[in-house]
Amino acid sequence: MQITICDVGPRDGLQNEPDTLAPAVRAQLVSRLAAAGVPRIEAVSFVRDDRVPQMAGAEEVVAAAERDGAELSGLVLNARGYERFARTALDRVNCTLAATDEFNRRNGNASLDEAVDRVLAILAAATVPATVTVSCAWGCPFEGEVDPGVVADLCERLLAADELVLADTIGVATPRRVRRLVERVSILGRPVGAHLHNTRNTGYACAWGALDAGATLLDASIGGLGGCPFSPQATGNVATEDLVWQLERDGVRTGIDVDALVEISRWLEGILGHRLEGLLYRAASWPA
Repeated sequence: MQITICDVGPRDGLQNEPDTLAPAVRAQLVSRLAAAGVPRIEAVSFVRDDRVPQMAGAEEVVAAAERDGAELSGLVLNARGYERFARTALDRVNCTLAATDEFNRRNGNASLDEAVDRVLAILAAATVPATVTVSCAWGCPFEGEVDPGVVADLCERLLAADELVLADTIGVATPRRVRRLVERVSILGRPVGAHLHNTRNTGYACAWGALDAGATLLDASIGGLGGCPFSPQATGNVATEDLVWQLERDGVRTGIDVDALVEISRWLEGILGHRLEGLLYRAASWPA
């Protein structure tokens, strides 16, 4: 079995940090992840600086990052974001919307239907591979439980995408629920991935549930960084190094250098000035 790991640390991880890192430092993080063999990296998002100042200077990050064979993606929410994206040399566009109306209104100032129309317009314009990430796929901080049928129906409206990713934005998914929803969406005929937060310590088990259901992509964040500025209950993603260590130990090949990831987390801890949520970088990989 082989799986694509996408490290979302430079985007989803850093956007929730209280301090804003300079574009040159963020580009260095992208370059280090690429050198470690991470096949896909979500490098930036094209959003308003006043709303998410941690993502300011996205174009500078893209221009300075060394890819080393990695596919770099950028997150967009609307047409203005896509216009900025299209002027860069990024390899993949990631459009995102939520499965609930209220989250879309708070995160993107749009209703669910308006968010769908925005995404479809971006997909129609895209000249590179396009991923659509459906956030709040298992639960919403504002509307509570989310009906799996609603998520499946939403994904069916988004089949112009090359890939569909289901996101557990507030970390309320459990392995069986993940397995069932990934299976249900996979029937639609697009590759399916999972973006998992470890808020309630279920993220890694949910990753295995997604794999068992046929997921081909798993998002993770170096050091377990992450959260969402517009979701008060969102905490960090599963840590890339912790996830890769588990996968490799059980024979799932990722092509990523775990020891290099550990060193990146240690470097990042020094940059950010606080302990990260990941565990492996403190315990080190085993066997040595």
